[in-house]
Amino acid sequence: MSEDQYMGSLYQRFPVTVERGDGARVWDVHGKEYIDCMGGYGVALVGHGNKRVSDAIKTQADKIITVHSSLYNDTRRKFLEKLIGLAPEGLTQVHLNNSGAEAVEAAIKFARKFTGKKGMVAMKGSYHGKSFGALSITFNPKYRKSFAPLVEKVAFASFGDMDSLQDVVDEDTAFVILEPIQGESGINVAPDGFLQQVRKFCDERGILLIFDEIQAGLGRTGRMWACDHWDTSPDILCLAKGIAGGVPMGATLVRPDILAAVSKGEHSSTFGGNPLSCAAGMAALESLTTDGLIQNSQEMGKILMDGLEKLKAKHPIIREIRGMGLMIGVELKFEVRDILMNLINEGVLMLYSGRNILRLLPPLVISEDEIAKVLQRLDSVLDVEEKKRNVQG
Repeated sequence: MSEDQYMGSLYQRFPVTVERGDGARVWDVHGKEYIDCMGGYGVALVGHGNKRVSDAIKTQADKIITVHSSLYNDTRRKFLEKLIGLAPEGLTQVHLNNSGAEAVEAAIKFARKFTGKKGMVAMKGSYHGKSFGALSITFNPKYRKSFAPLVEKVAFASFGDMDSLQDVVDEDTAFVILEPIQGESGINVAPDGFLQQVRKFCDERGILLIFDEIQAGLGRTGRMWACDHWDTSPDILCLAKGIAGGVPMGATLVRPDILAAVSKGEHSSTFGGNPLSCAAGMAALESLTTDGLIQNSQEMGKILMDGLEKLKAKHPIIREIRGMGLMIGVELKFEVRDILMNLINEGVLMLYSGRNILRLLPPLVISEDEIAKVLQRLDSVLDVEEKKRNVQG
C-alpha cells in the first residue's frame, strides 16, 4: 500500500523506495544501487551511515533522549562549544531548534526585538522556508499566493544589485536576509563584492545582516561557511539540514548583544537542543573537521564542475553550469523531469530547481569514481534526450 494514501500529495515524489544507504550511495527495497546526488536535499552532508553519527546516536539513546533546555545537559554543552568554536567571527551564542524554517523564524524575531524595527528585506529568488514568517521572506509567488496575507512589511531586492537594495530599505528596516548562494532558485552565486557591499551598507544604517546558510553552510561549498568565500560575517546565521548528520536540528547563531535583547520565555523550543540531536550534531561536526570532508567537497566539486563543463561543450541542451564545491546547478534549455526519471533508471538520484535546472547536493564523502559514474550516466541520458528532441549544436 502506498504512503500517498496517508500523506496526500504534498511532495513531488520519485518512484524509488529507499531502504538503506552508505556514503554517497543508497539502495532501494529491490537491492538496486543509486549514487545519491539528492542527499536528502542536502541533509546527508556527512554521508549515509556515517559511523561517527550512528555510534553517537546509539550511545546517547542508551543514556537519555530528551532533556528540555530548562535543564542542563553535558552532551548539549559539548555540542555548543564545538559549534561556536567553528562559527563566523562575532557569533558566540546560539538558539537550537529543529529545522531551517525554525532557524529563520528565530532570526526574524531576534532581529525585530533587538532593533525595535519591523521592516524585512529579502532577495528576489530567495527561499527561507514555508512557515509563515519564513514564507513571508521567500520570494517565489507559487509558495506564497495561497496563504496571503502573510507577515507585513517585507520588500524584495534584486540579488546582487546594490541599487535595488538601497531602493527598498527604509528607516524601519530591521534586517536584510540573504543566501550567499541561492539554492531553491537555481544555485545562484552572489557576485564578487556583493556580500561585502551589503555588510558595509547595513553597518552604516544600523540594519542587521542575516545569512541563511541552511543549504550552503557546513562545508558544502568547499569552505566551512559559504560567506567565508567573501571574508564576510553576518550578525545572525541560520543553519539546519546536515548539521546533525540527518537527525532533525536547526540553529540560529547570533551576536550575544542581540540574544540579550530577548527576554526569557519570548522564544523557545520544546525539542530544540535535545541530547540525541546534539550527540549527532557533535559527531557530524567532528566528521566535517577531522575526516577531511570540507577539503573533499572542494576537490570533488572541482572535478564534478570540470566534468560538467565538458558535458556542456558536448551537449547543446545545457545552458549554464553554476555553483561552488558540491552545491551545483545545471541549467538546461528544456524541462528536466524526463532527465531525472531517466537518471533514476541509470542509478543516479538528482534534484531539480524549478522546471529546467538539475541540482546536485551529494554527500561530501562522494568519491572521484562515483563522480565519474554520475558524469557518464548523465552524458548518456542527455544523448537520449537530445536525440528525442533532435537538438542541434
